[in-house]
Amino acid sequence: MSRISVRGFAVASATAVTAVGSVVGVASGSTAQTNDAEATAADATLLADIPASQQAQVQTASLTQQADAQAIAADSSAKKDAEAAARKAAAETAIAKKEAAENAAKAAEKAAKERAETKAAAASRDDVRVDVRDSSSFPTQSSYSAAQIQAMARQMVAGGQFQCFSNIVDHESSWNYQAVNASSGAYGLFQALPAGKYASAGADWRTNPATQIKWGLNYMNDRYGSPCQAWSFWQANHWY
Repeated sequence: MSRISVRGFAVASATAVTAVGSVVGVASGSTAQTNDAEATAADATLLADIPASQQAQVQTASLTQQADAQAIAADSSAKKDAEAAARKAAAETAIAKKEAAENAAKAAEKAAKERAETKAAAASRDDVRVDVRDSSSFPTQSSYSAAQIQAMARQMVAGGQFQCFSNIVDHESSWNYQAVNASSGAYGLFQALPAGKYASAGADWRTNPATQIKWGLNYMNDRYGSPCQAWSFWQANHWY
């Protein structure tokens, strides 16, 4: 530009405003406003000296600056929005990962518990097996004391089940293999009724307590799953 500048455009604009004020002052008769009008006339002459094409350039530059400022503000706002969205997405991702880790831990704990229960069940099944020593391996005697019968049972019943087994025999016959219920005819260590049930374990069931033990153990395992489960039923019902 030769004679015009942004400052010049600003002066011209201010002059135009002052001119309007001067007209109003003249209408009211103010001497000061008359002086303003004279100054405005001089400024207007200055504005008239600026070519119209240069005035348009100044206006365009001003509008461009405003547009640039608005673009910068819009970029800053968009950047803030993008940062907020990124923080939100990161937080949501962290929460999802935490939930996935917790679910995985719960699943692993459940699987471990199930494996332990399966193992315990298998051990329990092994624990109720009859000892390899059968009733026929015990020497035959004309009579047996309670202590001798208990010793036989300890060799035929698994250790973890023996106390439950013993509790039932204590209540049924007090370890008397020849005990008879006078009213019902129930017989032996387990008060089997009819007494002939013992025959499924051996023909010598009347004289050999080991044969009765074999029968009683098989009965508890087959009917209840184990001597301890049979004892639990007995406690609730007082029979088995």
